[in-house]
Amino acid sequence: MSRAFLFPGQGAQTIGMGRTLAESYPAAKAVFQEVDEALGEALSVLIWEGDIAELTLTANAQPALMATSLATLRAMQAEGVSLTDAAYVAGHSLGEYSALAAAEALSVTDAAKLLRIRGRAMQAATPVGEGAMAALLGLDFATVTEVAEEAAQGQVCQAANDNDPAQVVVSGHKAAVERAVEIAKARGARRAMLLPVSAPFHCALMQPAADVMAEALADVTLNTPVVPVVANVRAEAVSDPDTIRKLLIAQVTGSVRWRESVAWMASQGVTEFWEIGAGKALSGMVKRIAKEAEARNFATPEDVAALRG
Repeated sequence: MSRAFLFPGQGAQTIGMGRTLAESYPAAKAVFQEVDEALGEALSVLIWEGDIAELTLTANAQPALMATSLATLRAMQAEGVSLTDAAYVAGHSLGEYSALAAAEALSVTDAAKLLRIRGRAMQAATPVGEGAMAALLGLDFATVTEVAEEAAQGQVCQAANDNDPAQVVVSGHKAAVERAVEIAKARGARRAMLLPVSAPFHCALMQPAADVMAEALADVTLNTPVVPVVANVRAEAVSDPDTIRKLLIAQVTGSVRWRESVAWMASQGVTEFWEIGAGKALSGMVKRIAKEAEARNFATPEDVAALRG
């Protein structure tokens, strides 16, 4: 049985995530401590006891979700899971940094620092209220691409996240995204709604953030991953550090090709997808993309302890 490890993106955050794992597994607790030290603040206190609005701020949510994913993986490793049990690793948007840290291409410290920089840069790229994102359900990627082009009218409107066969997210100027919602409804979308996000991620409006990440990534050591990483913007496995660096920069403005990434892994023989960290969103997407595959979630000590059996 071929397996892939998946790491969630923004939106999966909850207060208390990873706390019981840290209490049950010293290796998990050590990850949160490493992230706190990397950022020079007690992010773990915010994650476990803080205010959800503060945790949801992009600059906090991104390193927090990575810390939770890596802590979960360390707990799994304490129960005998090996990284090389996976044929591939992949992460949704910020989750790609979790995947790279899991595959030992990035240190946890560097991943935390990069995600703090990435979160701040993405938030600062557009003035508050100027951008928006919307989920269009029931339309395929090709149709949504047409909808986005029609809605743009000289502004930015792009298909940002190709999540699964019937869920595509558009991103861009608020007025253009609002037009896309109405056009999608007219095209027969099952649902089309604006998302509660603080910035228009994965579109051309994020170019200032891509420039910041190009500078930040230039100074970071990237190793060849122990397990190939399926890159968001390529939807196929990559292992060359220089290529990974370029793709992480391109990812800021590029589409998250998640549907294609999961389908590609399935085409390479992956039959089991393990979602590691907060939430179950990726497992739901997997079930709609690779219907024959099995999806499992690992987020609690109970989930991890089940590996012993």
